[in-house]
Amino acid sequence: MRAQSSATIPTAIAVPAPGGAWAGTLQAALGVVAFSLTFPATAWGLEGFGPWTLVAVRCVLAAAIAGGCLLALRVPPPERRHWAGLAVVAAGVVVGFPLLTTLALQTSTTAHAAVVVGLLPLTTALLSALRTGTRPSRTFWAAALAGAAAVAAFTVRQSGGALSAADACLFAALLVCAAGYTEGGRLARVMPGWQVIGWALVLCLPLAVPGAALALAYEPARLTAHSVTGLLWVAAGSQFLGLVVWYRGMAAIGIPKASQLQLAQPLLTLVWSVLLLGEHLTPAAPLTAAAVLVCIAVTQRARS
Repeated sequence: MRAQSSATIPTAIAVPAPGGAWAGTLQAALGVVAFSLTFPATAWGLEGFGPWTLVAVRCVLAAAIAGGCLLALRVPPPERRHWAGLAVVAAGVVVGFPLLTTLALQTSTTAHAAVVVGLLPLTTALLSALRTGTRPSRTFWAAALAGAAAVAAFTVRQSGGALSAADACLFAALLVCAAGYTEGGRLARVMPGWQVIGWALVLCLPLAVPGAALALAYEPARLTAHSVTGLLWVAAGSQFLGLVVWYRGMAAIGIPKASQLQLAQPLLTLVWSVLLLGEHLTPAAPLTAAAVLVCIAVTQRARS
């Protein structure tokens, strides 16, 4: 099978299909739901796996799924000019963010770690403006800043307002993930979103396999229902399926608007934390949820 020429791809995506905006928003929202389970699932995984083992095995499993799909559909390798962008996606989304947040969750609660996700939409929009030249409106930026401030204030209050040693990992994770999202969203305009994350995962496989073997030798695994479920979710749900629909959504509605849907992610994570981890929420949760939903509505209507 021959790869489609680079000259014809932009033409094919120049005119969005009818209903593409709604479909794109729905796909990006499904990605947010998948991502909202990542921190609770990671906490479950850490019950039986060491942090390095969890990240390495997660990458191997996700890469096996992605590689199997690419082989089954006989997808040709990307053009050489796209590999640098795929390397950024791999470094930021496949390796950097999972590793840094997993290390942070050893000493941080899921509520405190949600600060990263609360600030991620704004950081992604900023990097997108620098990388792709997009210029969202002032209304968009005002709503994005208000939403980020509301989420940050809520999650910091949930954690007691104290900074932990894990904050360096969390803020580093914020930056590398925003870079990976931005580059992945750009690439998803010239190739299917699932192929973007698929090839990024395959790119990490030569390092992930020996890394997993080495980590397992130093961090013996203890298989439990929670640890196995957590591992399987972060590998198949967060690392592959969630990113597939997320990149498709970003390609359809644009990186800045899609990124603002993630303002709801910390609140969803806190709900899952209550249901799955037994954490408790303060009465401020519904007020913050209402403020975030208003900000999301404004950013989705604001013209880029």
